Parts: sequence; structure tokens; C-alpha cells
Amino acid sequence: MKGLERKTLGKSGIEVTRVGLGCASLGGMYGDIPEEQAHEVVRRALSLGINVIDTAPLYGYGKSETRIGRAVQGRNRSDFVLATKVGRLLVPKDQGGDTSQDANWGTESPLRPKFDFSYDAAMRSVEESLKRLQTDRIDILHIHDPDNHYEQALRGAYPALDKLRSQGVIRAVSAGMNQSEVLARFAREGDFDCFLLAGRYSILEQGAMDELFPLCAKKSIGIMLGGTYNSGILASNLSVGAKFNYAEAPADVLERARGLQTVAARHRVSLKAAASQFALAHPQVTCIIPGTRVPDRVSENLKLVDEPIPSEFWAELKAENLIRQDAPVPK
Repeated sequence: MKGLERKTLGKSGIEVTRVGLGCASLGGMYGDIPEEQAHEVVRRALSLGINVIDTAPLYGYGKSETRIGRAVQGRNRSDFVLATKVGRLLVPKDQGGDTSQDANWGTESPLRPKFDFSYDAAMRSVEESLKRLQTDRIDILHIHDPDNHYEQALRGAYPALDKLRSQGVIRAVSAGMNQSEVLARFAREGDFDCFLLAGRYSILEQGAMDELFPLCAKKSIGIMLGGTYNSGILASNLSVGAKFNYAEAPADVLERARGLQTVAARHRVSLKAAASQFALAHPQVTCIIPGTRVPDRVSENLKLVDEPIPSEFWAELKAENLIRQDAPVPK
């Protein structure tokens, strides 16, 4: 299966499968799931041969990391690649924890996330993640959503990650964001192995090709893609209320997605398959990390990469200006 093919992630030396597992859902995003179901999602991915597991302290306020730690117990640690994040330190609610996302996670945790990109906070966050994940190392560590905290992240969290890399506690220094502009700044000013870009390079949106991807190619920075269904719109029935970028899709985005679906239907192509294959076609993209709360959909995400799609489909998307003329497409 193409999704199980391995590619080296930037200059990290880490080999990852082209399809990984994003684990926000395992933290209860938009509604919790039973503990055993979360474990089964992870076990199914590993049993199929997927080797990338991406999580964060934010996801369920530690729940996702804790569930992953339990699910991987007894497995050979060298068989999988663990990625997590720093920048949202988990603290008690009365110590500045942010409760604004409580509705997203369905959690009873006494802890809440607090933006903190300082050196000490990054070190503390890693120590806590290691305990929740029940491991002695993290393979990929992302600086998580430093949109409004760039200077603190560059002067605080980044040196912490750089030190951890030199000590062998982590293998790759990364930043994970829902935009490409700040990632481009990190690429220019730091020594990053990879980036996690969520939702900003997809069959709906290709702005990352302008600056970020060329910079990453020049500096050998690998790209992990999250949100390749753009928060679910590309996996929905495209009715009013479909989600895009974690909110209700604007009318123009919904119209564009419907245009993609019309062409897909004409060629008898699954839009989800097209979204996955388009994302992986760019040479700078190392892997995609779709998330799911259902074990069987882990298998589906792998199969989507192998679904046959005629070249005429891609040609029509370009002819109708539904994707960029210079966007790489599968061959």
C-alpha cells in the first residue's frame, strides 16, 4: 500500500509512513469516546503498519497522550514514531488555565491549557508528556500554535527543543500551525527538521506553495500535513454548516468544495481519496496525519491513497481553476 511506504522526514533521519495517525479525536475533540475505543484506534494503526502517531497536551487536556501511552505499552518502541507538542502548558484552572475550549473536549480534567512558550515551560511540558506517554523519548516535538507568541517561541521554546535534540531526548525539532506565514519565519531563523502544517495545503487551499514550501525545500525541512480534509468539509456532504478551519464554512469555500465534488462525481472519484492523494503529491510533503475516532476508518484512510483516480480528473480541476495550475498532482 502506498500509505505504508516510508519517506525520510526532512533532515531528521526519521523514516515515517506516508499516512500517519492524528490523535486529537482520542482526546475527545467534539465529544469523548470510550477509553478502549481510543486504544483500539492506536492499535489498529500500528497493526496495519502505520508508524506515525501525532498528539498534543492540548488534546483532551492530557487525555490523548495518556490514552496513547496505555495503548502502546508492550510494543517495541523503535517500531513507531511519537510526535507531541509544547506551548500549551497544562495548569489548574485557578492558575490561569484557559477554559474557552472546554466544549471541544468533553473532559473532566482539573487541568486547562495555558499559552507559555518560555524555555522553562517547554522543558516542563516535555517532562509531563513523557510521563503521560509512558516513554523515555519523543521523536518529533512541535512548537504548538505560536501565532501570537513568535518572539517568545523563538527565544524560549526553540532553544529548549534544540537542547533536547542535542541530548537525544527528541530527534526532530518542529513547529505546528494552521498557517504558513509564521512557519516561513521559523524556517528562515531557526534550524528546524520539519513542520506540521494543518489545513493550509489541501485540494481546497494551496497558499503554502508561494513561500513556505520553497523555503523548506531549500533548507531540507520536511512537511507533515494535518487537516487535509480542511476540518471535515472534504469528508462531508457539503451542506450548509459543514466545517472549514474549525468553523462553519464560508459561502465561497462551500461553493468551491461543491465544484470539486461535481468534478469528482463526474469521474466517479471519492473526494476524500482525491484530497489525500493531492496532499501527498507535492514533493515537499512527507506524510499526512488524518485523525479518526473509529478503528475501521484507520484502514479506510490507508485505502484512500490507493484508490485509482484518472489523470483526466486532475486536468479538469486545473481547467476549471479549482486547483492551482502549478500544483503537483498524482501521476
